[in-house]
Amino acid sequence: MQRLYDFLRRHPTGVDTFWAVPLFGITSLWVASHTDGPQQPIAMIFTIGLCLVVALRRKAPVKMLLLTAAIGVGQLVFRIETNPGDAAMFVITYTVASGPTVPRWASRCALGGAIFGPALSFWRFGDSVDGQRVGASLFVTVLLTVPFVLAWVLGDSMRTRRAYWAQLEERAARLEKEREAQARIAVAAERARIARELHDVVAHNVSVMVVQADGAAYVLDTAPEQTRQALETISGTGRQALAEMRRLLGVLRTGEQPESGEYVPQPGVEQLTDLIDQVRSAGLPVDFRREGEPREVPSSVELTVYRIVQEALTNTRKHGGPHVGATVRLSYRDDDLDLLVEDDGRGAQRELYEEGGSDGLGHGLIGMRERVGMVGGTLAAGPRPGGGFRVSAVLPLKSAR
Repeated sequence: MQRLYDFLRRHPTGVDTFWAVPLFGITSLWVASHTDGPQQPIAMIFTIGLCLVVALRRKAPVKMLLLTAAIGVGQLVFRIETNPGDAAMFVITYTVASGPTVPRWASRCALGGAIFGPALSFWRFGDSVDGQRVGASLFVTVLLTVPFVLAWVLGDSMRTRRAYWAQLEERAARLEKEREAQARIAVAAERARIARELHDVVAHNVSVMVVQADGAAYVLDTAPEQTRQALETISGTGRQALAEMRRLLGVLRTGEQPESGEYVPQPGVEQLTDLIDQVRSAGLPVDFRREGEPREVPSSVELTVYRIVQEALTNTRKHGGPHVGATVRLSYRDDDLDLLVEDDGRGAQRELYEEGGSDGLGHGLIGMRERVGMVGGTLAAGPRPGGGFRVSAVLPLKSAR
C-alpha cells in the first residue's frame, strides 16, 4: 500500500487524468441528453476543456484557471446551462488557493469567481424562470456559492498549513546544521584543551626529570646519596606524569570504564605546595606566599592557576639561566584571584619560547592566555624591570560566591 501511495504522489498528473476520464464520460452523456441543436457541439468543446482543466490542474494551475474563466464566460455567452463538467470549477478553485507556488493574484481571482460566478449564472439564465420560481432559483444560487467559497477557504488553509510545515522543516534543518557546527566546535575546543594539558604535563615533568638526571650523572661517583635522591625524584615525577596523561587520554575513550586507581583528580590550588616542592627539589629556589583569606574557588580557575604556575616555573628553569630564583604570589581579593609569578633570571630568551624557540614547542605563553581567556580573566607577561620575567594573571571569582 505504501508503494502505491508513493507511486501516486510521484505521478500527480496521471492521477488527475484518471479522474478526468470518467468526468468526461458522464458530462458527455448529460450533454447528449439535455442539449440539442448548435449548442451541443459547443457544450462538448467546453466539456473537453473542463476535463483538461482537471487533468492539468497541478501541472499548470494558472493556465487552467484562465481556461476555466474563459469557459465560464463562454457558457454565459452561448447559454450553456450548468452540467456535471462544471465540477472542474470547484477543483481548480481549490487547487489555485492551495498551491504554494501559485501567485496570490490568481488565488484572489479564483475567490472572485467563486463569489460572483453563481450570481452571474443566475442573472444570465434567470429570465427563463417564472416569477414563482425566482425565490427557489435564488436560494439554489446562494447554495452553489457556498461550496465554491468553501473550496477556496479550504485550499487557502491548506496553503497556509503547507507553508507552516515547510517553515518548520527549514528551521529543523537549520538547527541540525547549527548543532553539527557546534559539535565540531566543541570537538575542536576539547582537542585544544587536551593539547594544552598534555603540553603542560610533558613540559613540566620531563623538564624536572631531565634536570634531575643531569644532576645524578654529575654526582654519580662523588655523592651516591644525592644520586639516589635524584633517581627517586625522577621515578616519582615519571609516575605523576603517567597518571596525569592517563587521565587526559581517558576522556578520549568511549564506552569504557576507567580502571581503578588509574586517574588522578584535576590539580588545583591545594596542589601548588606539592608542585613548588617538586620544583625546589629540581634545584630552583621558589618563594611561595598566599595573601588574603582563602575561600572556595571554581575548579576551572583552580586548574588555570595550577597550570600557569607550572608553566611559568618550567619556563624559568629552562630560560632563566644559572642561579635563578622565582617568586609566586597568590592573593585573594573580593571579586578576583591575583596570581604573580616572576623570576630574576636573564629573561631575554623568554621571547623565543613564545615565538617557538629552540625547544620546538612555542605554545607556553599562548596556552596561558587561552586558559585565562576561557575563565574570563586577564594575563600580562613580559620582561621584568631589572631583569627576569613576570607573569601576572587576574582571575574572576564571582561564580564561586
